[in-house]
Amino acid sequence: MSSIIVTGASAGIGLAIAERFARGGWQVGIIAREPQRLESAKRLLEAHGGKVIALCADVADPAALDAAADRVATELGGIDAWVNNAMSTVVARAGEITPEEYQRVTATTYLSQVYGTLAALRHMRSARRGTIIQISSGLAIRSAPLQAAYCGAKAAVTGFTDSLRAELIDEASPIALSVVYLPGVNTPQPGWSRNRSGHEQVIPDPLFDPRLCAEAVWATVEDPEREVWVGRTTAMMALGQRIAPAYSDRKAAEMVTAQLGAPMEPREGNLDEAVTGPALIDGDAKDRVIDTRSEFFTSRHRDILKMTATGGLLGLGALAGLGLSRGLARLLR
Repeated sequence: MSSIIVTGASAGIGLAIAERFARGGWQVGIIAREPQRLESAKRLLEAHGGKVIALCADVADPAALDAAADRVATELGGIDAWVNNAMSTVVARAGEITPEEYQRVTATTYLSQVYGTLAALRHMRSARRGTIIQISSGLAIRSAPLQAAYCGAKAAVTGFTDSLRAELIDEASPIALSVVYLPGVNTPQPGWSRNRSGHEQVIPDPLFDPRLCAEAVWATVEDPEREVWVGRTTAMMALGQRIAPAYSDRKAAEMVTAQLGAPMEPREGNLDEAVTGPALIDGDAKDRVIDTRSEFFTSRHRDILKMTATGGLLGLGALAGLGLSRGLARLLR
């Protein structure tokens, strides 16, 4: 029976991913910090009939992740897939985020993926099999205001993963390495994050269901792709950043006010310590969620689109060149 480890899996996207694999008959190891919520998540997943291991650990601690990997590999007979999902953020303008907060967001959102990947590789290399999924964000491609620490950390994930992927290719390794870029998703996280903006955080529309993200991860483990973009907005952000970055800057500036909801006092949130709360997949904005479970695009789709667009441009160029040639020939008669 196949086994998977998911970090940050006691709520939100991580729990949705773990639930999808438990429902699919996989054995599941879940990692999170808050022990009561972790146990609740474990019971929820066990209802699907498979074996579940709940591991209480801070993903910024590489030794803790190594120990978690060893336990799951021993008790579940190996690690077939590992999903680096855990993250944290500080909602504030870049100059109002302290150096210590930048370090902590980097540790939990970027370095946690490095540590998790290395822990998974120790077991997958010897088994000569496995898939590692990095959960990233459209904000790694097109950064947003009030999210400087988070955007920087997610962008770093791409750099690390691309470097490692090249090394795995050089080794002729069978291990698959994928990055899944997510859109705005309705999870409890906005109510748990450290927030110094003076307002409740609002994830702008369109807002997607965490289960769409879980389906994208399921599909990627079943048929690994280099990259996956979940939701139309992620694909649009990637396209806009590629062809019109200055325009994308101006559009991103509009997200300052779009992210600010009702006034609130500053909140310490879950940056340094876990906050209490139920093991919920969904956040409080269910009324705004787009009803789709299949809107994601892979790097294979992108490459096909590029070839189609290139072919079209070459065809137009050939037609234009032919017209120019005929015009010159007429002038020279």
